Amino acid sequence: MIPLPARRRTELGLIILAVILTGGLYALAGFGKAGSLPANIGPFLGTLFALLIAAHIALRRLAPLADPILLPVAGLLNGIGYVFIARLSAHEARLQAIWTAVGIAAFVATLLIVRRARDLERYRYMFAAGGIGMLLLPLVPGIGEDINGARLWIHVGTLNFQPGEIAKLALAVFFASVLAERSDLLSQGTKRVGRFLVLDPRYLAPIVTAWALSLVIFLAENDLGSSFLFFALFIGMLWVATGRALYLGVGAALFGGGAVLALKAIGHAQTRVQAWLDPWVHAETTGYQIIQGWFAIANGGLFGLGPGQSGAASIPEASTDMIFAVMAEELGLLGVSAILIGFLLMVGSGLRIAVRCERPFEKLLAAGLSLILGVQTFVIVAGVTRLIPLTGITLPFVSYGGSSLLANYILLALLLRLSHGAESEAVTIAVPQEHLVVGRAE
Repeated sequence: MIPLPARRRTELGLIILAVILTGGLYALAGFGKAGSLPANIGPFLGTLFALLIAAHIALRRLAPLADPILLPVAGLLNGIGYVFIARLSAHEARLQAIWTAVGIAAFVATLLIVRRARDLERYRYMFAAGGIGMLLLPLVPGIGEDINGARLWIHVGTLNFQPGEIAKLALAVFFASVLAERSDLLSQGTKRVGRFLVLDPRYLAPIVTAWALSLVIFLAENDLGSSFLFFALFIGMLWVATGRALYLGVGAALFGGGAVLALKAIGHAQTRVQAWLDPWVHAETTGYQIIQGWFAIANGGLFGLGPGQSGAASIPEASTDMIFAVMAEELGLLGVSAILIGFLLMVGSGLRIAVRCERPFEKLLAAGLSLILGVQTFVIVAGVTRLIPLTGITLPFVSYGGSSLLANYILLALLLRLSHGAESEAVTIAVPQEHLVVGRAE
């Protein structure tokens, strides 16, 4: 086990490295686009460093035993995303900087409020009601807003927000609580049919309910991406809780059947799937975005054209849906592979936290939060590369979007709180109580 001072010193060193790498990329992007250093490179790096140091200090005080990898990697991805957003739109870059500060503030607030992750289990029905309410909020007349065919946003004054980003965290808490309580019932046969012991159908109610709710979201809001993320979260956590691969098969069959039915009823979804199957048939309309993304990825080759050198302006929604294609063109296969390795480090660290947690609820919550990061990254990257239909899901910490940044920093704080709790219990067991000093950190 890494000693406490070394753990936080490691994090601080990685934060400094992340700021240096981000600054180098920002400088190269400025040279590539305008032939000179960006005028605001000093304030940008100072602000990024100050925000990450604020989060680091909060961890020293509130969760000193937490994993040292997650925060620096998230900061690096956030910084890289900002560099590309600034390259595409100065206005969006200003908003992204504000939302990054809000996200860091929410990160610190989460650590302050959630002192023990297991306390969240008491409020599972409150989280369930809040999560479902936020998922359905865009359907409320007057505040719900339809953007690019999907009704995912709410509009209050000058603020646009995607409540589903916060809803997925609330539902992860609810799923972890329910599955921790019922995992034994769901993992073994409880009803005899002839000579066979099978699962009582009533215990399958959660999986059927989750399938039905995801289908309702898809039908009402025209959003396959969020529907898939929500359903994959539940099925993945169900599999972790029970260890039965049967649930993966049943879940895939239910989602596939529901998607086929929904595709027959929703014109927007049909258009997305048709553009996925053959974008060249609709090369000037629905297939245009996918085709431009392909050209960008191919143009980048192995090493990329260099930061600031791509024709990213030709890609629709370049700073949100297609930011991975822009990065592929400028950084090449090697560059985006490094970025994907960053996401693998985050997901792997989250799963390691899940393994180290002793309590079923905490173990399932850590696995669920890691699954959100992994599935969300897969859905958008696979959509850009045409492995699956393209959806409006953001690339965590990288894509432009305030609600996504806010939700992801809260998710990060919860994972680090779980990590601190797991390591605290390990220290308590390994070190005699009279030798244990609580709350000391460099």
